[in-house]
Amino acid sequence: MAMTPTHPPLPAYPSPAAVVALLKPITWFPPMWAYACGAVASGASLQDRALPVLMGVLLAGPLLCGMSQAVNDWFDRHVDAINEPDRVIPSGRMPGRWGLYIAIAMSALSMALAWLLGPLVFGAALIGLALAWGYSAPPLRFKQNGWIGNGVVGLSYETLPWITAMAAALGSAPSMPAAWVAALYGLGAHGILTLNDFKSVAGDTEMGVRTLPVLHGTRNAARIACLVMAAAQTGVILILLSGGHRTGASLVTLLLFAQMLCMPRFLADPQKHAIWYSAVGVGLYVIGMMATAIAFGTTAATAIQFI
Repeated sequence: MAMTPTHPPLPAYPSPAAVVALLKPITWFPPMWAYACGAVASGASLQDRALPVLMGVLLAGPLLCGMSQAVNDWFDRHVDAINEPDRVIPSGRMPGRWGLYIAIAMSALSMALAWLLGPLVFGAALIGLALAWGYSAPPLRFKQNGWIGNGVVGLSYETLPWITAMAAALGSAPSMPAAWVAALYGLGAHGILTLNDFKSVAGDTEMGVRTLPVLHGTRNAARIACLVMAAAQTGVILILLSGGHRTGASLVTLLLFAQMLCMPRFLADPQKHAIWYSAVGVGLYVIGMMATAIAFGTTAATAIQFI
């Protein structure tokens, strides 16, 4: 008589390892880096503001970004069951509705910390929270369209933390050139996020998630991603030049040129080389962000000294 295979019972509570997997620490870097760039770009002395800056980095990364990952995985659990069944929710390591409960708890913790950092940070965090839920949760579910969804994430991961950090350090809104730079780096992140969509084309097509590779094909989506990233950095270079930041403009130009040397390999086979270009091209991109922040911060610090 054939024996029916048995499976180990699913856990009633998630393990700490499962919670960490849900929050995806590897994704925390972009908003944490953007917040650090904004703090540097402000030109304010960070020696006396080390604790608020660290708290802001914690808010941008582990709390708000970690929360957004939990929200996304919960509402994407059916798609992940096709694309990546070994993820923490479809695999059963995050049982029941614990993914949703953790997303709600992280939202509450984020707002509590943001409140301690003052009204400017709290307001920005509230916008980030709304965008994170709107990106993944119905009825908005911005991620259903790659043009809208990637724009929302770029705004949340790059522009918003950068401007928030500057405003918190200065106690007022940043200058228009600084705000435009933050906006451009958020725009460039739209292309970076498209790089992440090449790994899940089959599942996204089946589930009706209209990423750029699904909408326009992998080759065209790759061209769009490269064009958006390059155009955003070109805008940053022009702003740096107009403000007299020649060294910063030269550094960002060299970094952009290095990215352009890498683009042909990615464009030749986007699905094969998307992960490689995410490591190399995006690494150069974020170095340029800090070079830009230092250029702005040096000028701002000089202005503060005169005041």
